Amino acid sequence: MKVQTKSKKVNKAWLNDHVNDPYVKLAQREGYRARAAYKLKEIDEALGLIRPGQTIVDLGSAPGAWSQYLRRRIAPEGAASGEVPGTLIALDILPMEPVDGVHFILGDFREDAVAQQLSDLLGGRPVDLVVSDMAPNLSGIAASDAARISHLVELAVAFSLAHLRPAGALVVKSFHGSGYSQQVKLFKESFRICKPIKPKASRDKSAETFLVGIGPKVGAETL
Repeated sequence: MKVQTKSKKVNKAWLNDHVNDPYVKLAQREGYRARAAYKLKEIDEALGLIRPGQTIVDLGSAPGAWSQYLRRRIAPEGAASGEVPGTLIALDILPMEPVDGVHFILGDFREDAVAQQLSDLLGGRPVDLVVSDMAPNLSGIAASDAARISHLVELAVAFSLAHLRPAGALVVKSFHGSGYSQQVKLFKESFRICKPIKPKASRDKSAETFLVGIGPKVGAETL
């Protein structure tokens, strides 16, 4: 019974913080499905990663806020609909409501059938940018959760090394804690430039951070 009461208090506190969150209010005003759009926006503004005409892959895209931001960034005058001068491909194991101009693939990109769909959409073109907001369902067991997080980061790096052009970039979600230093090491081994970024839109209480790798190293896929 005590656990239930504590859980209700925690949920009420989270809901209160969420409702009053300035990024939640901003997302509602600007038509984004989640406040996460502003995390990618800050990273993009800091590093200038996104440009019209690019080929971009969004891993773990649901509910679609990052796909929405990407679509507006590569479109003329930031339009949310109409012609897209580039290619945007989103993948997730969860369904996602359509985003105008974004090709969505439902499934696990490690599966052959899903990889083939992606290959068909790319048509042999290298990718300019891979973004990954993937996060595992956390169990509360620190060692297990750290391993799951690291695994998703490793999958995103392996995918990027297989598809990125020489000047391409990867943005991936991570978390400070066990395994983080190994993830940074992997990025430094895999990319010419490695930048950790904690956007202001990430909640202060959260251990969430992002790793950006620019310029995949030749032969890094064999690491």
